[in-house]
Parts: sequence; structure tokens; C-alpha cells
Amino acid sequence: MTPSRPSVSAPRRVIPIAVAPLPAARRLQWRRRLFQAGFYLLFILAPVFDLFRFDLEADHAWLLGFEWRLGLDDFLAKRASSLEAGGNLLLRLFLPVFGIAAVVLWVAWKWGRLFCGWLCPHFPIVEFLNELFIRASGKPTLWQKSPLPALRPDGSSLRRDPRWWLVVAPVGVLLAFSWAVVLLTYVLPPAQIYGNLLALDFTRIQTLFLVIITTVLSADFLFARHLFCRYMCSVGVFQSLIWMKNRDAMVVGFDRSRASACSTCLPDRESACNAVCPMRLKPRSIKRHMFTCTQCALCLEACAETQQHNPQGPLLTWVSGEAARQNEAGFSAVARD
Repeated sequence: MTPSRPSVSAPRRVIPIAVAPLPAARRLQWRRRLFQAGFYLLFILAPVFDLFRFDLEADHAWLLGFEWRLGLDDFLAKRASSLEAGGNLLLRLFLPVFGIAAVVLWVAWKWGRLFCGWLCPHFPIVEFLNELFIRASGKPTLWQKSPLPALRPDGSSLRRDPRWWLVVAPVGVLLAFSWAVVLLTYVLPPAQIYGNLLALDFTRIQTLFLVIITTVLSADFLFARHLFCRYMCSVGVFQSLIWMKNRDAMVVGFDRSRASACSTCLPDRESACNAVCPMRLKPRSIKRHMFTCTQCALCLEACAETQQHNPQGPLLTWVSGEAARQNEAGFSAVARD
């Protein structure tokens, strides 16, 4: 009698599970908001806890809770040589400053203006006031000619109400004043400044400082905002210059082979990615036209929103390395045709 052969089961089929683009894009935005909130709090609280500030009254800086001096007192008292004074300046001023600058520029070399979109305390102001302007006028800035599409990327309607103008100006001025107070705590003892604020009893010099800085920042917040980021912020411009030199750096990649899907992105052939960009850029453009991109990824989220029912997924994704080179090469090929 021939023994029965054991049955061999068919190999199991393994179905790869991909991360859904839309939830991933939303999680990315939540992480970015957390980073922004954390750094904004650090911006406000750093002087309070002596993490970083320069005290004009004490004539020295504070760093991480410790007094930070340049070591020039002995030189001024003629107890140290110029060589020792130069060494102190090198170790206590130039090396830390250039070290921090090198880290920021290295990040920009690889990932672009990541500091601007994820950490800079000015950028949340840009995004917040843009939203208020949209509620009031349908446009994110006073300088945009046409209103944004009536439909948002998530499908909700964009409703304009001129009464929001009653909120826009006071909020802009209040934010500017709060910044002026915070900046003042970077050069004078925070306890003194906040005590004067509670008592509404600032000195003449403090009042003059607050009036000037509040006026300048109000003009920035209400009229410039993204224009300051694009053209006047030296930190941002240097990051952009470094990023442009690296052809392998991270960019917003556009799947041009599926460009026809953009025609159904929003009604009237409007583009969700263009509508949500705080810097008023066109994310499907070549890299040099995205010179001031802050890598906020709002365009990625908008594309994922509008293409969530498309089995091929969104058309915009972050790419780097060879994919970034191919992205630019594809644009060049299209331009030659």
C-alpha cells in the first residue's frame, strides 16, 4: 500500500501595504505644527529662563542659564594681551556663531528652507494672518489680484465675510505689539519688562522702542508677510542660495506623466497646490521658480486631498537625489519641446 503524500499548500500571497498618502500628509502637517508651536514657545520663553538673551544693564549675555561673557574685561583693564582677547573672541563669539550658521546651511543644503517652514516664529504669523485675510476677502494677501477658488482642497466651501476685516487689523497690531515686548526682553531683564507691562508703566526709552517696533512689525504682518520672507529675510535668502546649488536636494516633485489629472483638481481647472502655498508660489514649477519654497508641505497635503480617490495617488511628492535631478530634467525637456 502506497503511503499518501502530504498535501502541499499553495504559497501564501503577500499583499504589500502602502502608507495612504492623505493620512500621511495630515500627520506630517501635525508634526510641523508641533515643531512650530514648540519653537514659538522657545522664542517667547528663552529670555525668561535665561536660555538666550543679552542684558544691556548687566552688560553680558546669558546662555542656557549661565552668564556668557566675551572675556574682554581683562584686556580692557590691561591685564591680558591682545592675543588672549582675540582667542576669547574666537572661542566665545565667532566659533559658536559660525557653528550654528554651518548647521543651518547644512540643513538647507540637503532639505531647503526647512528652518523657515518648520521652526521660524515668523512663518506661523504668515500662515495665520493669511487665513484671516482669506476669510475677509477670499485672498491671502492684499496684493493678490484674484480671489482663491471657491472650493478648498478638502471639499469645503470658501466663504468670504467682510466683517472679518474688523478682526484682521487689531489682531495684526496685537501680534506686532506682543513681538515688540518679547524682543525687548532679549535686551532687558524679562521680570522688569513684564512687570512694567502689567503695571502699564514703561520707561520713556522702552515706550519708544515698543512704538517703533510695533509700527514696523504691524506693517510687515499686515502688508508684507510672505514678501518679507521672500525678499528681505537674509537668513531665508542664504538658505535658498545654498539649496539651489545642490541638485540632489529635496524638492517638491511633480509627476508630469499624469498632469492631465490636475484639470480635475478643483472646479474651473483651478489648482489646489497653488491656492494653499503661503509663499504664493506654484509648486509644479521648476526649482528656480520655487527659490523661496519653505518646505511647509501644504501643497503635498492639498494634492493628497484632491487625489484621495485616485488609485494612482497624488501627483506631488517630496523627492531628492537622482529623483530630484530627473524632476528638473523632465521640466527642461518639456521646456525644449
